[in-house]
Amino acid sequence: MSVTLARVAAVIESRKPEQGGDPATSYVAKLFAKGDDAILKKIGEEATELVMAAKDARVENDASKVLYECADLWFHSMVLLARFDLTPQQVLDELARREGVSGIEEKASRKE
Repeated sequence: MSVTLARVAAVIESRKPEQGGDPATSYVAKLFAKGDDAILKKIGEEATELVMAAKDARVENDASKVLYECADLWFHSMVLLARFDLTPQQVLDELARREGVSGIEEKASRKE
């Protein structure tokens, strides 16, 4: 796993309430304290901002905002992973499992 992903995941983990995360001093601890809906809302907002940045990039011919918004979406997705005691490595493992498999076949193999 990327060293950067591992470091960010460790910081997020340290901000959990059970690890002593303080909502008064930590944005991530505040998200955890507000609960799942707050985390999910942020992911929705960041996904929308990424879509809008991509649309703007086509017109402006500048993808820098796409990169910035994608980083925000990844970060908030990592917060959600931590909320469910999942890790970025597990996501990478799942992507590796899917590698070389048709997307159509992979989707069809999922349980309903």
